[in-house]
Amino acid sequence: RMAARRALKAVLVDLSGTLHIEDSAVPGAQEALKRQATFLVFSDRLRSAPVTIRFVTNTTKECKRDLLERLTKLGFDIAENEIFTSLTAARNLLEQKNVRPLLLVDDKALPDFTGIATSDPNAVVVGLAPEHFHYEMMNRAFRLILDGAPLIAIHKARYFKKKDGLALGPGPFVAGLEYATDTKATAVGKPEKTFFLEALRGTDCDPEEAVMIGDDCRDDVGGAQNAGMRGILVRTGKYRPADEDKINPAPYLTCENFPEAVEHILECLL
Repeated sequence: RMAARRALKAVLVDLSGTLHIEDSAVPGAQEALKRQATFLVFSDRLRSAPVTIRFVTNTTKECKRDLLERLTKLGFDIAENEIFTSLTAARNLLEQKNVRPLLLVDDKALPDFTGIATSDPNAVVVGLAPEHFHYEMMNRAFRLILDGAPLIAIHKARYFKKKDGLALGPGPFVAGLEYATDTKATAVGKPEKTFFLEALRGTDCDPEEAVMIGDDCRDDVGGAQNAGMRGILVRTGKYRPADEDKINPAPYLTCENFPEAVEHILECLL
């Protein structure tokens, strides 16, 4: 236990389904975050081993600016530089590859791609874009990939939680393009190991010194644990009964919600 206390340097927190569902906060989440922030600033136990918080999300429905505005309106005290999104990871990859993407993303996400050339596309990028997931657009993407354009999946989530129930994520549409073109997409968001390592960049923290809290057993918890972190699964958002049995190794811990996860971290890991 003492080794675990010394080891913890960073807490990664999922957003959608863990802190909020659309425009509703998970009950008690704001207070739990504030309480943790108080410990981070004032606790003598943490002064010699400060803990960094990063909010890591696969959300592609909106740009980082709009996401931050949404969270602020819900009462969360979060700074923009604490948020790491799969949109950021996708943009970084596009710049590295120096390609012009056909962007199958929600229009609200486009500001995060400002400055990226998109005319005469020679790559396909797929995020969550219900308005674009129609035959004509999918067929355009299909033809580009057949002509050699790389297929980049911002993430491959199967589904996510909305107020009215579960909804298809971009994963099934990426899988359809992979199947039709006999191609494998490059995924950049959770659960990719590179995503978690990129989120830790600048924190002076190794994966073994971090814990991830999320509602997606595979993408949040499984991905984090595959990267060497501990993973805490919360039974909110997209969580379904027995999700914790779907990954191996099993989650480090399963909690009812984010406040309970924070309580465990404060009492047992610091």
